[in-house]
Amino acid sequence: MKIDWNAKLQHFLQALAFSLAVATVLYGLQPEKPYAPNVVYSVCIGTVMWAVIDLGRHLLPSSAETGWPRGLRGVALVAVAILAGFLLGSEAGSRIEVALGWSRLETSGLRSHQWRTTLLVSLVAGVVASFYFYSMNRSAYLERKMGEARRHADEARLRLLETQLEPHMLFNTLANLRVLIASDPRRAQGMLDHMIDYLRATLDASRSATHPLQAEFDRLRDYLELMAIRMGPRLRYELLLPRDLAHVRVPALLLQPLVENSIKHGLEPKVDGGHVLVSAARDGDRLVLQVQDTGLGEAAAGHGTGFGLAQVRDRLAAVYGERGQVDFDAVPGSGATATVRLPVQP
Repeated sequence: MKIDWNAKLQHFLQALAFSLAVATVLYGLQPEKPYAPNVVYSVCIGTVMWAVIDLGRHLLPSSAETGWPRGLRGVALVAVAILAGFLLGSEAGSRIEVALGWSRLETSGLRSHQWRTTLLVSLVAGVVASFYFYSMNRSAYLERKMGEARRHADEARLRLLETQLEPHMLFNTLANLRVLIASDPRRAQGMLDHMIDYLRATLDASRSATHPLQAEFDRLRDYLELMAIRMGPRLRYELLLPRDLAHVRVPALLLQPLVENSIKHGLEPKVDGGHVLVSAARDGDRLVLQVQDTGLGEAAAGHGTGFGLAQVRDRLAAVYGERGQVDFDAVPGSGATATVRLPVQP
């Protein structure tokens, strides 16, 4: 089993701090006695206890929840640590006390008439410290499990949002296709081909929570081609994706609701239609995605907090938290711009 030396050092420093706290409490209870010997004995006893417990946790099978041996093994480990701390720590403290000239060997440590007090303090301190570290480990485990549960919930919520988006777009396309079959079979066939490409790409994307930005733009191209067949020359579009950003991963189907908003609320109601520009750029460690249109502006703004924008905002919050942002700006008669900012994920 690999030893995590950083964790061991952290445990040692915590044990050292606890030992100093015990020495301070003892001095507060008996201020007539010197403080320094209390520190020496507390540190020696605490260090031995720490060494025995950490060694035992490393050698014995431990619970994933607490990092401690299960059942009686854990209790036995604490008992052995307390006994070892009392015997070995007291002897080490005695030798140091004698070496510093604070006491004589025959009246120090275990040979002192205060050995019962030392044993009682070791017992209480060992039990309290062990329970503290046990509780801290269990708390850390529960926090990790809660984090995993939140991530699973976010992923499930993300999938739900995707299932809401897919039928929304699909029903609109099928309604348009039904009209074209009767009026313009050739255009209907072209629309059906693009729809097949789009659905195939959607199926591929559904197998992963994220996909490359290139795949996102490819799906937008298929969608815009579908809309261009329906709207004819009234819809013009441009997709600008720098080559160095093509492999950056983003949540699947992130931008389509914004493009749908531009067409449905900005361009379709406008007699002469307009232009849609979808672009990507990098700003430091953040990815900036924009959907701009030359539509009505105020109509889009009126629906800006509706289905599409709300879905994008919720998806960004589910994946990135506060690091994901979407802003919407509309100018009456001049169009609208939706800007998405999120951390770069290669």
